[in-house]
Amino acid sequence: MTPRFATDVITFYHPRFWSLDSAEAVRDWAHAQPERFWERIMGALAESGVTGVELTFAPGDIASVLRAFGSASGFRRELAARGLSLVSAFIAGTDAPDWRRGGNLPAIVADAERRAAFLAEAGAELLVAGLPMRTTFGTRPAFFVDAAYMTRMADIAHAVGEAVSRYGVKLAFHTESNSTLWYERDIDLFMALTDPQYVWLCPDSCHIALGGGDPVAVARRHAGRIALAHWKDAVGPIDVHLTVDETVFARQQPYMTELGTGVVDWPAWAEAMARTPGAHTVLVELDEAPDPVAALRAGTAVARASLGSGGRPAGARGGPERPAAV
Repeated sequence: MTPRFATDVITFYHPRFWSLDSAEAVRDWAHAQPERFWERIMGALAESGVTGVELTFAPGDIASVLRAFGSASGFRRELAARGLSLVSAFIAGTDAPDWRRGGNLPAIVADAERRAAFLAEAGAELLVAGLPMRTTFGTRPAFFVDAAYMTRMADIAHAVGEAVSRYGVKLAFHTESNSTLWYERDIDLFMALTDPQYVWLCPDSCHIALGGGDPVAVARRHAGRIALAHWKDAVGPIDVHLTVDETVFARQQPYMTELGTGVVDWPAWAEAMARTPGAHTVLVELDEAPDPVAALRAGTAVARASLGSGGRPAGARGGPERPAAV
């Protein structure tokens, strides 16, 4: 089976791609002209040969799509006219309810149902979520990612997973750096506590490596529950304790790199992915590429070579080489 190639819309967020001077300027321009924003992105996707896209936080979110096209079905038609399709959408943005708050489960479920209804109408079948972020190491009182915490998260995930399943949508969890689903142990614990009929996994090879984990080992252990994966490379584990605040995502960037230039063993990862329910889609993630078309072509070339290699070539690098911060 030949997979379709996809990417996250964040690939197109670099100001240089828009001839603008800041991320804020890109957001403002995209909000004011959503049709032109999406026309440019769809044109770049078609030019790159990548046919699928994942929505995320603004400016490439569900709200932006609705401003540009009026409905999910309208977006689906515009994509289809260019040979493109929607793969998934990430639960992200300031309007997403906080999973740490007590007593707001109805709001969390209602938000997920709204997104699932959009996905179903747009022709996609996957809603991607993340668990809340950790707190900065050393913060007092300390916040522990323990069995009690993960049990609460599993309870919420079950409620959300069951709700979106009624729309024909699967709920999958992304392994974000500095979140409570980052280390291999976090992933194993959460997967053990959740029902495989309602809760799926979206492993990110880069972020698992940034936490000192082995993304291939994670993929092999949980192959039967991987509905989608983010193919992304890392220079190595994050070797300091980053401050976990609104700037943490930018400060993780220096540890990320282009596919094939980091520590991820791509042939072994591709081999593991071939055994998953999500094998039909290869989502190459390239955060804020100045030249998205060139970056996507290069990234998909690495993925294609790995998929066709039939195994690990001599000299291929395996997992991370430095221990993770603890």
